[in-house]
Amino acid sequence: MISLGIDCGTQSTKCIALDTETGRILASAQQAYGFVPHLPPGAREQEPHWWSNAADETIQSVIAQLGERKNDVRAIGVSGQQHGLVVLDENDEVIRPAKLWCDTSTEPQCAELTRKLGGVSSLIAETGLPVLPGYTAGKILWLKQREPENWRRVRTILLPHDYLNFWLTGEKRMEFGDASGTALLDVRRREWNPRMMDAIDPGLPDKLPKLSSSNPSHGPVRDALWKKWGLPSAPLVSAGGGDNMMAAIGTGNVEPGVVTASLGTSGTLFAFSTSPVVDPEGEIAAFCDSTDHWLPLLCTMNVTLVTELVREMFAWDHAKFDAAVRGVPAGADGLLLLPYLTGERTPNLPNGSGVLHGLTPRNFHPAHLARAAMEGVTLGLGYGLQRLIALGIRPTEIRLTGGGSNSATWRQICASVFGVPTVCLESGEGAALGAALQGAWTWNHENGSDESLAEFAGARVKLDESTRARPQAEETEIYRAAIEKSSRLRGALVSANLL
Repeated sequence: MISLGIDCGTQSTKCIALDTETGRILASAQQAYGFVPHLPPGAREQEPHWWSNAADETIQSVIAQLGERKNDVRAIGVSGQQHGLVVLDENDEVIRPAKLWCDTSTEPQCAELTRKLGGVSSLIAETGLPVLPGYTAGKILWLKQREPENWRRVRTILLPHDYLNFWLTGEKRMEFGDASGTALLDVRRREWNPRMMDAIDPGLPDKLPKLSSSNPSHGPVRDALWKKWGLPSAPLVSAGGGDNMMAAIGTGNVEPGVVTASLGTSGTLFAFSTSPVVDPEGEIAAFCDSTDHWLPLLCTMNVTLVTELVREMFAWDHAKFDAAVRGVPAGADGLLLLPYLTGERTPNLPNGSGVLHGLTPRNFHPAHLARAAMEGVTLGLGYGLQRLIALGIRPTEIRLTGGGSNSATWRQICASVFGVPTVCLESGEGAALGAALQGAWTWNHENGSDESLAEFAGARVKLDESTRARPQAEETEIYRAAIEKSSRLRGALVSANLL
């Protein structure tokens, strides 16, 4: 059997074809897109039809690459960038471009909702999450306040992966995992929170699709699509999920002890839990996952974004950048970077900026800046791991994904910062692989299989042992002190209204 995995990201949409018997990826295709131009500072938007067009094109390309094996395509799973706001009118037409997860223009609306609900502590007690600019709730209130004409037209609110599922099947539904990133859900009970919705608009519940488990299928592909693609019958579409939820499946992070860290443009670090993990400080997102369990998660907005800027500033290729970092000792001789170049989500500094601290004649050097950049973005994830451990997560292995994980130097820094062994996967697909695995498991499950998703994914997610790195005790102590120092520095700057 072949299952297609679609990953609708912020920069592109990718489709892969997975042979579920061998675990091999047989074909792949990718299509890039940008952002709506000329928006105000902090705003990030895309047209939803860019995603569906890209999905259509990449699916057709993959099917063409499969040749006669296209007849083995039985399932499709969709991974989507989280939190984006897609609004449809009474004719199911898109009303306006989607506001994305990285859109920070809704900070005033988030502050207003926080006040209405009694403050951050009250919010966390009620829903398990604060209301951050990245989440969907603030975007909905923004639309109501800033574009009342568009708000009056809204009949359905969807997330990006829900929109693609609707495009594929004609059915509207929202599963627990992606829904938890709206900040409208009580993550402990996996139910919409009436007080939060009422604080936005009393009519909001009528605009939300049916909420359901992540395990049942979403439905078969529409006739017009599978016939257009030249398939013999309609593939089954699984529930899908947010990109982090699908990356958890794609990295085998579906049982206790495994933690995934993604070193992409932004960064995430998340774990599997059989019970809700609610952070009273609100720094760890208390998300649900797409296996009907929970996915406590840290997200930072500045990872390879930062290292790439440094690399480009000195006109280095990646090999020279890595060599420069390796030539400087752990701790960069006291040079510390707070890497909040585009603001930050954790800590919640939507208008933050970067800070370089500890400059001396000894470390006033390009190689030291390169090391400080790589360490600084990793320390933010290390702080998140410390929070996860404080909340009861017991990591035994960190599975690395994203472009940064291609660097052996960076993998070693991660191992020492985390104090836990790190390893990469044989496949770097992450979310797309997770979507394909969920699609295949759903098809099997609805055709009589009693194999669990953890068993199914575990047999097909392969580790690349050649990439394994182990923490170095001396470096780990240096990095623990650096995490503490960066936290104190950040706190002092925030208190002084300088960050």
